[in-house]
Amino acid sequence: MQIIETERLILRPFREGDAADLLAYLRAPTATCFLSLRLSNLAEAEIEVGKRARDEGSVAICLKQTGQVIGDLFGAGGDDEEDATASVGWNLNPQFGGQGYAYEAARALFGHLFGAKGFRRLYAYVEDHNIASQRLCEKLGMRKEGVFIEFVSFTNDDAGNPIYENTMQYAILRREWMAGVAAV
Repeated sequence: MQIIETERLILRPFREGDAADLLAYLRAPTATCFLSLRLSNLAEAEIEVGKRARDEGSVAICLKQTGQVIGDLFGAGGDDEEDATASVGWNLNPQFGGQGYAYEAARALFGHLFGAKGFRRLYAYVEDHNIASQRLCEKLGMRKEGVFIEFVSFTNDDAGNPIYENTMQYAILRREWMAGVAAV
């Protein structure tokens, strides 16, 4: 992935030295969909950074002034080039929430995926209790396409039974994105 700069951020591939920052927010993920990514220590974080560094769809969100990794994005397309559809998502360190960083980063990623990568459609899955991500999708111009009832389980109850979550799918087409960008 090419490096993308915004007013306050740098979006770049993960690299050696990012482990402590990644551990800071994956030690205790706030969104249930990221619970499987939980990291216990710096050694695990270093292994995860190595995996992400080799994954073209994995993007570190860094503060421009300090270089600190404050979250990550992903934008992964399928193997079918004719489909030109990519799944997108974000995970921000809660210490940096409420400052517009997620929107700034996702907006830049969307521009890159629609422009440089030529995707036709982007979509995101969001659990029904993740209001912040729902708002972000809507601010990005995405539309809610549907709700999958008891779609996926990330946790179990006290008896060990899976707790299934309702998941919404949001999406936006390149032509919708371009019309929205042109209107801004």
